[in-house]
Amino acid sequence: MTTLTAPSRADTPSTRALNSLGFAKAPRDTRVVAAMSGGVDSSVVAAMLKREGYDVVGVTLQLYDHGAAVNKPGACCAGQDIHDARRVADACGFPHYVLDYESRFRHAVMEDFADTYLAGATPIPCVRCNQTVKFKDLKRVAEDLGADCLATGHYVQRIEGASGAELHRAADPGKDQTYFLFATTRAQLDFLRFPLGGLPKSETRSLANELGLRVAEKPDSQDICFVPNGKYQDIVEKLRPGSIEPGEIVHVDGRVMGEHNGVINFTVGQRRGLGVATGEPLFVVKLDAANKRVIVGPREALGVNRIALKDVNWIGEAVTAEDELDARPILVRVRSTRPPIPARLSIGAGWAVLLDVPEEGVAPGQAAVFYDPGSTRVLGGGWIAATE
Repeated sequence: MTTLTAPSRADTPSTRALNSLGFAKAPRDTRVVAAMSGGVDSSVVAAMLKREGYDVVGVTLQLYDHGAAVNKPGACCAGQDIHDARRVADACGFPHYVLDYESRFRHAVMEDFADTYLAGATPIPCVRCNQTVKFKDLKRVAEDLGADCLATGHYVQRIEGASGAELHRAADPGKDQTYFLFATTRAQLDFLRFPLGGLPKSETRSLANELGLRVAEKPDSQDICFVPNGKYQDIVEKLRPGSIEPGEIVHVDGRVMGEHNGVINFTVGQRRGLGVATGEPLFVVKLDAANKRVIVGPREALGVNRIALKDVNWIGEAVTAEDELDARPILVRVRSTRPPIPARLSIGAGWAVLLDVPEEGVAPGQAAVFYDPGSTRVLGGGWIAATE
């Protein structure tokens, strides 16, 4: 890891009113580490804070491929993106560091991605990346640099509540990223800032043009950054050679319908590409990785009423004994692309979500994220372990 030397800073804080980041001192006396992926959002955050007079330090994490992904559009944290972040820092006049975190990223994100698929679950590497490399390791770097906070380009809102910082959905529902940040801890939330949470993406691009940033029209990241051309099977085979094995496609009634070339090629809720034809629509209902089986059935077999969770992160108000006895009304999101739906949260005999209306395509390995039904606040979330 590169050794950093913190730039000089003023030692005497101002006694002024709170600045735009919530500190009782002038922006020039407030050090901000800006996490810069090379995209338009993080670039606007860094440039905007610099223009406001903050003591900005840009940091970009080299996460994979040692620059081999230079011409891969829609990627982040490698190749051309690092060059783009550096150019923004140079143009705006603040220091910029690139840290080689490839080994950490491989262990915490890529290997977990492969193992989750092989276990018959569907991973979310972006959550793992935020949970480990970005908000844990990068937070430590920011603290070492003497920063007051770490600013990112995520579309979420951090609002000061009666008991401290709260995580809320973005003002722009179409860009809200709270699903991917459910694992953010209270300590991390205290240190983090999200300047774009109250803006629509169109205004962010307008700001990029106003600030003269060359990345103003750069496309958003769409695919998983380390998966070339969306072929995640190639990544799994590379990381776990010979682990993808064929098996049977079995109907929920026990009939063997055919064979498959690896459970990682299927996800719960999938209809197309099953390789079997029966004259009736069939969907992937379950993946039994231990027995190398893909379980299929009619659409009605997809409905889920109860979701068992593991590794829950709770950032709502303190849980009481009453909460442990009674299922709490919440809204829950079980896929990043789906809106929150009414449910109840049960914690007495292990964390579980009880859905008011059955939901289809709920897959182990994904996340269930909890929202306050009366506001935009995120209460926490957990990893889906099993469904009923």
